[in-house]
Amino acid sequence: MNVHYLGFGKIEIDGVRYTEDVVIDHGTVIAREKDASRSLKASYGHTPLSEREPIPWNCSTLIVGTGAHERLPITPAVEAKAHALGVSLQAMPTARACELLNGADLTSINAVLHLTC
Repeated sequence: MNVHYLGFGKIEIDGVRYTEDVVIDHGTVIAREKDASRSLKASYGHTPLSEREPIPWNCSTLIVGTGAHERLPITPAVEAKAHALGVSLQAMPTARACELLNGADLTSINAVLHLTC
């Protein structure tokens, strides 16, 4: 899989440009369903990645791209679930997440990528 960070709000995956948050589940790219977490925005100052969203836990490593300025909060419940499932949760700026995913073997790695702030 070829994953490239193009700048604030833009990535390209296998030649397709995305301008909205995405989830990568074993190489399949789908839109992130962040509306499920939107009601938590007031508590976090930003819509967080929460347990209310469908998160692809079927992996040994979940990479979370937290945005250009690392503003995506991750709820404690997501961190606890990762720990309980034995999934290594790796949060980092989205540009770095794209670097790690580019050319990676995605048989055991999934990702959630926040594209803006």
